[in-house]
Formats: sequence, C-alpha cells, structure tokens
Amino acid sequence: MEWMKSVFVALALSVPVPTCAETVLWMAEEQGCLWCARWNEEIAHIYPKTEEGRAAPLKRYDIHATRPENVVLERPVHFTPTFILVHDGAEVGRIEGYPGEDFFWGLLGQLLQRADKVRNDAE
Repeated sequence: MEWMKSVFVALALSVPVPTCAETVLWMAEEQGCLWCARWNEEIAHIYPKTEEGRAAPLKRYDIHATRPENVVLERPVHFTPTFILVHDGAEVGRIEGYPGEDFFWGLLGQLLQRADKVRNDAE
C-alpha cells in the first residue's frame, strides 16, 4: 500500500506527470551511504510501479565514477544521494539528500511539474 501514498501525494498536489521517455531521474550514490540505503529500503522497490517512476525512470550512477554521458548538469554533485531530474539531457532540478519518504514524493512532484513546464514550453 506504500505506492498509494505517492499516488495520493501526486493527486493532492495536482501534479501533471510528464509521459515522455526523455525524462529520467538520476540517482547519484556511493558505497556506504546510509541515506542511499534508507532510500533503497523505503522507495526503490515501489518507485518503478508509481506514476512518477513511469514518467521518469530511475537510473543510477556512482558519484566517484564518470558522470552520465549526454547529461548537462547545472553544477557538480557533492552529496549522496542526489536525485537529478533530467529532461532531454538537461537538468531540470535536483533533490540533494534523502529527506524521508513523505518529503521525497512531494519534492519529486515539484520537479515533475517543472519538467512538464519545460516540455510544454519547448512545444
């Protein structure tokens, strides 16, 4: 039933969820990151089943490895986890750290709204 919480948050915020395949949520992580582990325990298993997960599939990369190719970041990543919403290869926004399950969904909803606006402005 945890996935229902994300649906409720999205509906409560009236979040228009973009449906284009060019939107991706990158998770910068590193080995030994306790907050990454907590996100993995609380969110990772349900994320792909949510509207948000379908709108912005999750991709991961190690903060100490080469950053994702063909992605333009606004600034370097210094903290893990950092969630970077990318649309058409450009950063739309980011969540630095993991603020807990309830805040994560609301912050992600705001980023998805921003991505939807970017997409609509481009059309």
